[in-house]
Amino acid sequence: MLKRTMTVALLASVLGTIAGLGSALAYPTKPITLIVPFPPGGSTDIVGRIIGEALGKELGQSVVIDNRGGAGGNYGAKIVADAAPDGYTVLVTTAASTVAPSLYKNLGYDLLKDFTPVANTVSAAGVFSVLASNPARDLKDFIQRSRNRQINFATAGVGTSSHIAADYLLRVLAKLDATHVPFKGGGPAVVAVLGGQVELLNSSGAALAHILAGRMKGLAVASLKRTSSMPGVPTVEESGFPGFEERSWVGFFAPARTPRVIVNLLNKEINLALAQKDVIANANVRGMDIHPGSAADFTRFVHAEVAKWAKMVKTTGVKVE
Repeated sequence: MLKRTMTVALLASVLGTIAGLGSALAYPTKPITLIVPFPPGGSTDIVGRIIGEALGKELGQSVVIDNRGGAGGNYGAKIVADAAPDGYTVLVTTAASTVAPSLYKNLGYDLLKDFTPVANTVSAAGVFSVLASNPARDLKDFIQRSRNRQINFATAGVGTSSHIAADYLLRVLAKLDATHVPFKGGGPAVVAVLGGQVELLNSSGAALAHILAGRMKGLAVASLKRTSSMPGVPTVEESGFPGFEERSWVGFFAPARTPRVIVNLLNKEINLALAQKDVIANANVRGMDIHPGSAADFTRFVHAEVAKWAKMVKTTGVKVE
C-alpha cells in the first residue's frame, strides 16, 4: 500500500512538472507586465519602455508598463516578489534594489531569495560636477581646495546609490567636512547647483547636458575607465581613489522559481533588444552604456552589488527615516 502511494505521488509530481514545462514552452500566450517601481518619466521608466517595446516585438505579445512608485522602489518590488512565477510579471529596477537590503529593516521581501535576476540592460556612471565657474580643475584639485572648509553636496535623494557613494568618497575616503543635501530627483538637484545653493553634485546623468553645454564642469566620473560621453573627464580612480566605482544600472528581475526556460528566453530577447541600433542610440544620448550578458552573469553582479553597498552603508552610517 505504501509503495503504491509513493508511486502515485511520484507520478503526480512528474505529471505536474511536465505540465509546468509545457506551459513554459508555450510562453508567452498573453501580455507581459513590467513593473517599474518609480513614477513615469524617470530613467528607469524610459529604459523599461524602450526595452519593453523591443521585447514585445520579439515575443509577439504586448508588453505593458505599470508604474508602481513608492517607498524608494520597494512597493513595486514587493508586488513582483508576491506575483506568480510564470514570467508575466517582471520587475524593472535599479541599483537602489541592491542598496535597500542594507538600509531598510522590513522590506517585506528578500532580493536574493525572492527574485530571479534575468538581465542587466544599461548603466551610467556617477559624475561629480560643479558650476563651470568653480576654480577646481578636477576632483583631486577640488578635494585639496576643500581641506579646511565645510562643503555641501547634492544628490537625487537620501539612501540613493549616489548619496551613499558620495558620502563614502567625500567623508570616509577624502576625510572632508561634507554635508549631504538631498533632493527629490536629479533634476531638482541640478537646478540647486546651477542656482548656487549647493556646490557639488553627484548624479548618474542629470548633469550631462549641462556639462556638455559648458554650464557645469565634470570633475570626475565614478567608472573604472573614462566614458565616451565625457572623455576629457578623469575617473575617481585617477583622482587618487583606486577601485572606486558607482554606476546606476537598470535590470530585469522575475519572481523566484520562475522556470529557467522562461528566464533564459527573456534574457535572450532582452539581449537582442540591447543590440538594436535605436536602443543603443537612446542609451548613448543619455550617457548610458549597454550591458548584455547571461542571467548567470547578472546574478553574480547583483550579489556583488549587495555586498558592496552593505559595506558602504555600514562604514558611512547612512540611515533613512
